[in-house]
Amino acid sequence: MYALAWSPCAVCKEVFGYNPKRVPSIPVDGVKQGICKKCIEIANQGFKEQNEPEFQVHPHAYEPINAEGLE
Repeated sequence: MYALAWSPCAVCKEVFGYNPKRVPSIPVDGVKQGICKKCIEIANQGFKEQNEPEFQVHPHAYEPINAEGLE
């Protein structure tokens, strides 16, 4: 069985699906909040233009996780 977490993006507020163990996140009021792929791509473009390090996103960050891995 596989699982996918769903919640609003910490940046754009659009609901998106993700692997809760791998998704890029930021703390909001002390709680980690996921960032959608679209917002990561926008942020990375800005970082690239400023010659800053980009977010490194796990290749499975936006794919289902084996439910056994959630325990």
